[in-house]
Amino acid sequence: MRTDVNLNSPYEVRKAALEAVFESLGPVGFALFMQQIEPGTGDYTKEKYERSEMTMEEIKAQLNLN
Repeated sequence: MRTDVNLNSPYEVRKAALEAVFESLGPVGFALFMQQIEPGTGDYTKEKYERSEMTMEEIKAQLNLN
């Protein structure tokens, strides 16, 4: 158990908690846990059909590769 966590820092508390979950559950369990606590927003199935396919130029522009 870590005792060096600054409890006044939300970042440090979250980091220590996530490290503990990872150590306890391993990578697969950690990924499943993260999916449960941060499910995201929106309707992916609906949105993926509303979006048009991006061109390679659009992808490069978003990645600042041009």
